Amino acid sequence: MKQTNLSIFIPHYGCPNCCSFCNQRTISGTKEPPSPEDVHKTLSEQLPVLKEKDMTAEIAFFGGSFTAVDREYMTELLKTAHYFVENYPHQYNGIRCSTRPDCIDREVLDILKRYGMTTIELGAQSMDNEVLSLNRRGHDNEAVKQASALIKEYGFRLGLQMMTGLYGDTPEKCIATAREFIALGADCVRIYPTVIIKGTYLGELYEKGEYESFGFDETVDLCAELLGMFEEAQIPVIRLGLHSGGDFDGNILGGVYHPALREIAEGRMTFERMKKNMDASGAKRFKVYTDRRNISRVSGHKKENKVKLSNLGYSFVITEENGTDLRIEAVP
Repeated sequence: MKQTNLSIFIPHYGCPNCCSFCNQRTISGTKEPPSPEDVHKTLSEQLPVLKEKDMTAEIAFFGGSFTAVDREYMTELLKTAHYFVENYPHQYNGIRCSTRPDCIDREVLDILKRYGMTTIELGAQSMDNEVLSLNRRGHDNEAVKQASALIKEYGFRLGLQMMTGLYGDTPEKCIATAREFIALGADCVRIYPTVIIKGTYLGELYEKGEYESFGFDETVDLCAELLGMFEEAQIPVIRLGLHSGGDFDGNILGGVYHPALREIAEGRMTFERMKKNMDASGAKRFKVYTDRRNISRVSGHKKENKVKLSNLGYSFVITEENGTDLRIEAVP
């Protein structure tokens, strides 16, 4: 049975400040926070869809800072979600939310535990204090560490979200952030290359010529390295790249947004592994064994890896092998 998230967006509602990159109403395409009745209607309507597709879903409160909203409103949303988890466990098997690290304490975790929360994602964005300050986050890296420890102590799954290319950021700082995420025991990670949106502080800086995010190739190379780090640590990256909606596409000023960004980054990551192996072998022709689900990684986006390796004098054919990530065999 396939697992998915059913997202309920609560744009900017309850968030104590506005970060440099944030315009949640544009990103989510949602203008008003949903009422408990709206949530009940949505979850009811999705029941037959999930049944038909043989899928289960976590009910996901995303888009704002869920644990910073009015307590009564938050509790009513949780009660609604918990009702569906209790009564339709084959369709809804948990509740998850995203929030700020400085909006987590024992009082709120007690409430989340009471109503069946399963996963809490923290919008950490960076573990570099200078980057956090420049981007008006309103908290430091210690808040991320403390919130992560509490979430793990309570038995929730911990998700950590990072951004690349923020104001004052460097690839080295992003790599250091990934190392910290691994050390904090993240159960899942999201990676969001910065997209500069109209109506944000970053947008103002960009239009004044005072800020430019990482370029496309630099971002792809960095994301490939990050994916490799988390893969080695056995931490799933459940999203790479911002999900758009509403007026998002028409409000992009700069940064990196591409609908196939993950595919491109995964291909780049696999290219580096293949090149390293081929360079060490001394051969020029190879058989590459991989599971069917990894074939696009091996070929690369639009066959990029085949072209690049061919330009280096290497050729290879792909052979499907169930359960194999990547195995390379020289051909005489």
